[in-house]
Amino acid sequence: MKLENTKAQMRKGFLEMITLLIISKKEAYPSDIIKSLKENELIVVEGTMYPLLTRLKNAEFLSYNWKESSSGPPRKYYSLTEKGQEFLGELTTTWQGLKNAVESISKTK
Repeated sequence: MKLENTKAQMRKGFLEMITLLIISKKEAYPSDIIKSLKENELIVVEGTMYPLLTRLKNAEFLSYNWKESSSGPPRKYYSLTEKGQEFLGELTTTWQGLKNAVESISKTK
């Protein structure tokens, strides 16, 4: 088993939650989301992000609106819906539980 594959799978497992966290702070354009992920060493390409955003929108966790751009065509900005906020809350609770379990097991001799 290769370490890099395992690490990549771990990052993918948290991608939905992290994407929702980013969007929960303020509405976001996909390239801004990708930039934020890269700045935090969670490298994601457009080919991963756009299908994820579509899935989250289809699940009614995200909505979007179009904004004019000074450098080209209008851009689609995403924001969390009420349902998305609830889902993010549940994911965050689950994450905290997992984090606590890992920390507890790590401390056990």
